[in-house]
Amino acid sequence: MLKPYMKGYAMTKRIILAVSGSISAYKSADLTSKLKKKGYDIHVIMTESAQSFITPLTLQALSKNPVHSDVMEEKLAERINHIDLAKKTDLFIVAPASANTIAKLAHGMADNMLTATALALPSTTPKLIAPAMNTKMYENPLTKKNLKILQEVGYQEILPKSGLLACGDTGRGALADISVIIESIDNALTK
Repeated sequence: MLKPYMKGYAMTKRIILAVSGSISAYKSADLTSKLKKKGYDIHVIMTESAQSFITPLTLQALSKNPVHSDVMEEKLAERINHIDLAKKTDLFIVAPASANTIAKLAHGMADNMLTATALALPSTTPKLIAPAMNTKMYENPLTKKNLKILQEVGYQEILPKSGLLACGDTGRGALADISVIIESIDNALTK
């Protein structure tokens, strides 16, 4: 495989996969694996809540890159981690995106690694968001308003699918199929 960002080599597209606290977080392992197999350079950011559903070690093993979760952890004194990540990405995707993370992003909060990195992204970076939550939470007017705010500032929503949810309810709110998410990523990177 070609090495990313080296002179004389074809450029590998760098993707930040931001994983927030949803039962669908376990699907981020499959998404990471499939994106890596397509040749993308995957950098994972996880919220503290996401780590309740899947371990950082799993995503590190699949992405072959360190997983970032603490906005205050700076391994290299000459770099600010969330700023550096934001500058060097070709695409930013939040999958799954919880109602809490959607609200924080919509209102410019930067209280964790995911939201701080998102706020530092250049305006030209493609941004995708794949909600995953209970139907009532997804259909709540506040969530709809927050998603509209995000769309107005350049986020593209990957619609959740309808079906039986982890809580036992039936309706729209399940994370989109991994194939749909990958297709959305490929399309955003070829625009």
